[in-house]
Amino acid sequence: MQPSDTHLVDALGVAHVPAPGARIVSLVPSITELLCDLGLAGQLVGRTGFCIHPAETVKAIPKVGGTKDVNIEKIRKLAPTHLVVNIDENEKPTVEELARFVPNIVVTHPLAPRDNLALARLMGGIFGATAQAEAWCAAFEAEHAALQAQGRGPERTVLYCIWQDPWMSVSRDTYIARMLGELGWKVPDLGEARYPRFSWSDALVSGLDAVLLSTEPYRFTQAHADALEKQVGIPVFLVDGEMMSWYGSRALAGLRYLREVRGMVEGKG
Repeated sequence: MQPSDTHLVDALGVAHVPAPGARIVSLVPSITELLCDLGLAGQLVGRTGFCIHPAETVKAIPKVGGTKDVNIEKIRKLAPTHLVVNIDENEKPTVEELARFVPNIVVTHPLAPRDNLALARLMGGIFGATAQAEAWCAAFEAEHAALQAQGRGPERTVLYCIWQDPWMSVSRDTYIARMLGELGWKVPDLGEARYPRFSWSDALVSGLDAVLLSTEPYRFTQAHADALEKQVGIPVFLVDGEMMSWYGSRALAGLRYLREVRGMVEGKG
């Protein structure tokens, strides 16, 4: 079923109207990729330097800085009608400054894999790609069903590391943790912070089945994984951070990738 205009509501509850001729600046790498995959690359007039997918397509789209260090004047000169942002990735003061001259701010905040369905429909509905969005959603539903059909294995507690010096992980209230939840896995409770810092200890390690080192935002490598495994004495795996944390287009491949991750951990666990 295709959404009506009344369903084009973003993460802040702001209702949007269809704008098929929009000039879009996207400050969210994963959503830049989704917009391109929905056939909307021609309407993207600006993107961040971290918007690297699809590589050949984004080369033609001007860069406007990073996700947090945005070049306000560059965006002003591009005269966008719509700015796509994300609550976790973009700074609120920057977005508020951009809102002074960008007429429409579309705020996103997917927190679980199936939130990608509403995200795709929101992007497609606003920017004139409803049919493409529905096709994408059908593909997502099929991939999700294939994952669920495999059933859940034993519950596992895994520590997902995103940084070192200091060591940092993810809380249960994150997209990454909910991706892992699709496998029936959980992350340890490390406090109130959304991305908590932690220190290695016997008590922490004794409650874990495995450690996952993400390739982003910290560029963990297999060498890091091998060294840490010797240190902590439990299985440590290197995982693709884009597949685990990028919503939008990459979530489709991410669901397939989850099956690989399960195979790695269960094969060694």
